[in-house]
Amino acid sequence: MRSPALLLLLLPLAGCDATGLGAAAAVTAGSVAVIGRTPVDAVVSLASGRDCSAVRLDRGLSYCAPREPPPAPPPYCTRSLGRVDCWTQPPLALPYVPGVADGPARLTPAQEAHRTRRWPGLF
Repeated sequence: MRSPALLLLLLPLAGCDATGLGAAAAVTAGSVAVIGRTPVDAVVSLASGRDCSAVRLDRGLSYCAPREPPPAPPPYCTRSLGRVDCWTQPPLALPYVPGVADGPARLTPAQEAHRTRRWPGLF
């Protein structure tokens, strides 16, 4: 929280500075409040395709967010006598036992493209 507090202290000086540094501080403070990153962070994030921010550093995290791994496949659950049993993969039983929630076990290509899209999600 030191950086936003410092920027708020510099905000009143924006009208007194002839070099434009006060205006830059006001723009930086505004962009941190609106998009959660400074203008430099936005350029780095756009160039790298990752979510990079000095605000993350202030929170004790890495500058850029790590790439998200693909989600684990959902457990395979079947009805049993009075309860539901779940496994990491379908049992090799004959006859085939249908799952409780029959649905897709993997992401669709559109979902995978959305998950791996570049920052800010425009590409």
